[in-house]
Amino acid sequence: MNIKIIAVGKIKEKFYKEAIAEYAKRMGPYNSIEIIEVPDEMAPENLSDKEIEQIKDKEGEKILAKITDTDYVVSLEILGKQLTSEQFASFIQTEMAEGFGRDMVYIIGGSNGLSAEVSKRANYKLSFSKMTFPHQLMRVVLMEQIYRAFRIINGHPYHK
Repeated sequence: MNIKIIAVGKIKEKFYKEAIAEYAKRMGPYNSIEIIEVPDEMAPENLSDKEIEQIKDKEGEKILAKITDTDYVVSLEILGKQLTSEQFASFIQTEMAEGFGRDMVYIIGGSNGLSAEVSKRANYKLSFSKMTFPHQLMRVVLMEQIYRAFRIINGHPYHK
């Protein structure tokens, strides 16, 4: 099973890039993670709700273009299901066993969130918190949790 993260926007901050690279390196013995960046739309301040939806729709089209019909899609959404690290590991392990041959694709939206079409395409909606986080930081958090999940799956110790 290949793991992909499709994320809106580029990482600009060096410390985020370094953290992502570190978790990608740590994942080496377990599985690879491919990060696919799609360009974010220009979003000036004080947009109307309609303008925000238009931006999310444009970004959503770019995201959906990177997903195949066979991919198992997990969208990161505030209203998604919250899991413990152990439950997340079990979730990944189950998908690895049942979804043989298909990719697991995690979606991180832009600063305005995800389009309704991307949310609709998701096989599973995952939430890390009811709080809002910068989408760049969520890449780091997601990478760390995937790494932690593989440590748990393989019976290796991890920090509790």
